[in-house]
Amino acid sequence: MDGKLTRLAGAHEIRELLGVSRQRVYQLAARPDFPEPVAILAQGKVWSIDDIEQWIADYRTPRAEADPVPDLIGAAAWA
Repeated sequence: MDGKLTRLAGAHEIRELLGVSRQRVYQLAARPDFPEPVAILAQGKVWSIDDIEQWIADYRTPRAEADPVPDLIGAAAWA
């Protein structure tokens, strides 16, 4: 071994990385371009975070920053 720790993630951590539901993580995991899990445990599949981050860089478009919600009620009062 090279002494480098492998960073691992389950569906919950991937959900947080991607900003999607856990169900969506499993839908993505079924795609042929999604990284293979490094292990399948009783609690579920486990992926290398490095593999997931590379997949995000290769296949996901950057999410747009959320625009602030306009204050429509206040705007009407000033119109």
